[in-house]
This record gives sequence, C-alpha cells and structure tokens, in this order.
Amino acid sequence: MVQIITDSSSDITLEQAKKMGVEMIPIAVHFGEEEFMDGDTLLAEEFYRRLAAVTELPSTAQINPERFASHFQRHIDAGDEIVVMPISRELSGTYQSALLARDMVCPEKIFVVDTLNTTFGLGLLVEEALRMREKGLSAAQIADALAALKSRVRLLAMVDTLKYLKMGGRISAATAFVGGVLGINPIISVVDGRVEAIGKARGRKAAFDWIADRVRQDPPDLAYPVFFGHSAAPQSLEAAIDYFSQLLGCEDILSAEISATVGTHVGPGATGLAYIAKEDTAR
Repeated sequence: MVQIITDSSSDITLEQAKKMGVEMIPIAVHFGEEEFMDGDTLLAEEFYRRLAAVTELPSTAQINPERFASHFQRHIDAGDEIVVMPISRELSGTYQSALLARDMVCPEKIFVVDTLNTTFGLGLLVEEALRMREKGLSAAQIADALAALKSRVRLLAMVDTLKYLKMGGRISAATAFVGGVLGINPIISVVDGRVEAIGKARGRKAAFDWIADRVRQDPPDLAYPVFFGHSAAPQSLEAAIDYFSQLLGCEDILSAEISATVGTHVGPGATGLAYIAKEDTAR
C-alpha cells in the first residue's frame, strides 16, 4: 500500500485524514510557554480565540526528524511505501526533517516531495495524491507526478486585517494604520514556495474582483478541483464559493479552514482559492 503523509499546515483535520486514509502529523504551536499540537490539542476555533488576545504572535516549531522517523518506521514495518508531502521548504525546516528521517529509516521506499505549498494549496496536492493512489500508481510515480504538478498550483487570497501582518513585521505600523483607515485588503499568494503580498484592494468585493482578473489571466484546469479556504470566516467563504464557482463554472469544489501555521500571519477573515492552472500557463 502507498501511505500518504502530510502535516497540519495542509489544513486537513485529523478526522478528515482518517476518512481519507492519509496520515496528518500536527505541527507544534506555542503561545508563550504553552505548547499545543495544531489540529489536535488546538483546533481552529480555539486558535483564533487565543490569537485575538495576543500582544505577541504565537510561534510554530518544525516537525523534527525523530517524530517523522517513528511514523515512517511503522508504515515500513507494515510493508508500505510512503509519499511525504510537507509544508514548503521555504516556510519551514519540516521538509529537511523529513529527508533526514527518510535516510534514517528506508530511503528506497520513502519519497519526500518538496511541495512548495502550504494551507489549502498543499491540501489540493494531497487530494491529487489520493486520486493517483486510487488509480494504482506507485509511491515513486505519485512523487514524480506531484513534482511536475506543484508548479501549476495557484493560491490567491484576500486578508481581512493588517494587524497580524504588522505584528509579524511583514508590514510597517504606518502602512497598517493607513491601510486600516482606508479599508485596504492585501492579496496574498504562494510564489516559489513563499507567502507574498501581490496586490491590494478596498473591501471584499474589490478583492474578489482583483483575484478574478488574475484568474482570467492564469485560468484553472477544471479537470482538477478548486479548493477554497478561509480563516474563521465561513460567510466570506460562502461568498467566495458563490462568486468564483459562477465565474469559473467549476463543480468539483473543496474547502478548508486555515489553521495555525498560516493563520498566525493572516489572522481571521482571510478568504481565497487554490487551483491547478492550465499547463500552458504554468510558471
């Protein structure tokens, strides 16, 4: 059997992972001296409640090689092959930890994919890995296919508050103040594995219109699902699904709530979509 392993930055919950036949390893989240496991001992609702009260951002800790190795060994002992799909190496040392653990356990049967993605963009790749497994592909074939597909993932989202980007040092206090007064919503994307601000708009409707223009320039391949995500903003998620499903004519729709790894920086109210771009528009 091919076992697929990801981490909690994929925004796949433990319950969903169990139903999907995927193993999700939680990333540690620290609020001061308190440690929680993202998606396990710290669910999204409690995370955003705590986040609203902080004066200093929580931190996350990469999954270390020993944790990965213990999971890998169990599956290798059961006779499985493994495809590992961690958060982008540009955002965490978790990918490097997975490589070290692979070499410790069984390098010929463990395939670690440098996904260059996170949050629901990574979740989209995990869904595709599952479809490949259902078609009977081997771990090596799945890893090769994901390596070719990852450059076609597009994630675009609006951020509702500048508070956490300011706290994390990603924008200045003056920019945050002016942006807040003017009702500015940054547009973020994952570019070469890093989360970057690529635009801005005033208000949700204008932000959706901005994203729509980008999507028209770089259209999705609707042979794949479109994955929507949000951070404690279910109503905004519904609005995004309604807006973009009509625009794109997509029927295969997935959704998830952004967890602590990315939620720490974007805060509540972020909404967006991830999709696989057509091949002729791939970066």
